[in-house]
Amino acid sequence: MTEQKNALRPVAEIADMRIPLSDGCQLSARVWMPADAGDDPVPAILEYLPYRKRDGTTARDALTHPWFAARGYACIRVDMRGNGDSDGLMADEYSPQELDDAVEVIGWLAAQPWCSGRVGMMGISWGGFNGLQVAYLQPEPLKAVISLCSTVDRFADDIHYKGGCLLNENFGWSSVMWAYSSRPPDPALRDDWRDLWLHRLENEPFLIATWLRHQRRDAYWQHGSICEDFSRIRAKVLAISGWGDGYLNTVPHLVRNIPGTKGINGPWIHKYPHFAVPEPRIGFLQEALRWWDRWLRDIDTGVEGDPAYRHYLMDGARPDRSYAERPGRWLADHDTEWPQQVWHLSPGQLGGMAAPLDGAIASPQTCGMECGEYYGGSAGPEWPGDQRGDDAMSACFDSAPLGADADIVGAPILRLKLSAGRPQAQIAVRLCHVHPDGASTRITWGLLNLSHRAGSAEPRPMVPGVAEEVEVVLDHVAYRVPAGHRIRLAVSTAYWPMIWPAPDAATVTLLEGDLRLSIRDRAGGNEWTFPPPAAAPPQEVEILRPDTERREVTTDMVSGIVTHYIERDAGKRRDLGHGLVSGGVAREWWEIHPDDPLSARARTHWTEEVERGDIRTRTETFAGMWADATHFHVEGRLEAYENDRLILERKVADRIPRDHM
Repeated sequence: MTEQKNALRPVAEIADMRIPLSDGCQLSARVWMPADAGDDPVPAILEYLPYRKRDGTTARDALTHPWFAARGYACIRVDMRGNGDSDGLMADEYSPQELDDAVEVIGWLAAQPWCSGRVGMMGISWGGFNGLQVAYLQPEPLKAVISLCSTVDRFADDIHYKGGCLLNENFGWSSVMWAYSSRPPDPALRDDWRDLWLHRLENEPFLIATWLRHQRRDAYWQHGSICEDFSRIRAKVLAISGWGDGYLNTVPHLVRNIPGTKGINGPWIHKYPHFAVPEPRIGFLQEALRWWDRWLRDIDTGVEGDPAYRHYLMDGARPDRSYAERPGRWLADHDTEWPQQVWHLSPGQLGGMAAPLDGAIASPQTCGMECGEYYGGSAGPEWPGDQRGDDAMSACFDSAPLGADADIVGAPILRLKLSAGRPQAQIAVRLCHVHPDGASTRITWGLLNLSHRAGSAEPRPMVPGVAEEVEVVLDHVAYRVPAGHRIRLAVSTAYWPMIWPAPDAATVTLLEGDLRLSIRDRAGGNEWTFPPPAAAPPQEVEILRPDTERREVTTDMVSGIVTHYIERDAGKRRDLGHGLVSGGVAREWWEIHPDDPLSARARTHWTEEVERGDIRTRTETFAGMWADATHFHVEGRLEAYENDRLILERKVADRIPRDHM
């Protein structure tokens, strides 16, 4: 064990370090390290992303990487191949090329004279994914990983499919990348910025067409899914997510399957927990430093003795699309499984004696309008709203008023015997907290494409009218329902705009069922205490246009089409450190008729702005998706402008067969 150094070290920053790869491609990195690292080498922490180190992640980079550098680490923020200021083209997410490049980068970092030879990977979302995926490849210098908001299964627990249902985030995220990848490099860093920009635009993938060609769990999704063999992960893993995020199941999966892993699930959305919402935030940087110091510097920080799973038990709260704070307490558990109670279903009731059900469900296609975002990414109105409207379009089973507080933890499991009126059908399941005045807060939820009831590798249609037993696993949660309140189970056959509808409005008949809930012993107070948030000084910017958000649901009284419209203006700002100007606006339309699943249509329009001096660039990206009974249809258009002059226009279109979707 070595002595921990308490004195902060002066930090040197390198705006554009070039990392050579074996095929001649060079990746651009922004680096923070102790100024004396050449004389006193330090471990390296790699964050490896497509989101542009020069403008895309600068705000969070400023808060995080200099803080670690002052405490004895070299922090390397790399633009992946085909992104930002790096060379090359990017073909897809988590490609073999991406992961092979990362292995090369790790080897190069470990060999630098300022590096001690030990490397960690840290990242959220994409960077959290590839941290685990690279660890799966076992590069020798990689000793530790901190993975936030990531997944172990790219098919079952990412933005593409859930319970075998097609998530609309699949189209939404394709639109994000269609826009993000259209931005040019910073002209200050590359003389060839314009040629590289045009080359990328001409080759930029329209990812929705790729993803829709894999509607079952095939080799495409197995690649990068570390659940294929958890034993391959040898690096020490700290996993973190939040109840407002879509990747909350990953933390207990990793804790359960990789010995020595520690997990934290807080109340947060899809953000680092030292600046996430809702409160309470934690001292993430201090927690991460304990992890790095132990596994990259051999300092005994006590992390091995920490509870395996620290998760935040949220107090039952009224529905709110935007929480600033979630009162509750921290739980400390040594595993992620708890004894389950069986709550039987009977007509309209949850709990008590089991009884045959007589519920035929045929939800309007607009059921789900209060679903919220798949994962919250801002402080805006992205949480699920009051569920009463969606409950009215569902089969509901209510408990009696609780005689005592119920601390629900883990992943509830619903077992049903049911039949479907069509070969293709799906169900959405919500567990809700019903307040005395009737308000309904969604606690957790799950989905099942009934054709995937026996697995997603080889789906098979339902036989209409034939009863089968199915199981729906809901997302992990930690939530207290107060005494005197009720628990509701709601089951619907539609969940728009969260998932794409089945081709026919199928009726599903429930015959029998039970819900398996883990009710933990009541926690009286915090079982763990984190230090308060810390951070480096924030990025200095000049606001040129403030950020705004608009959301509305409208009904066309002539056509009957219901439209959910979202507009997020991320604002426009100048980085006062290097002068680059960036901004953007995202717009989404989700349209459907209550009686017609084939009326579903999704559209997006993104504007991205990047400016340097007298160079002004802008891209306008458009995407659309709709379906008939047999095929999905997608189209995209990309326009690139330089000083308001159109310099490139590109159109793409595709038609992809529906495969049990």
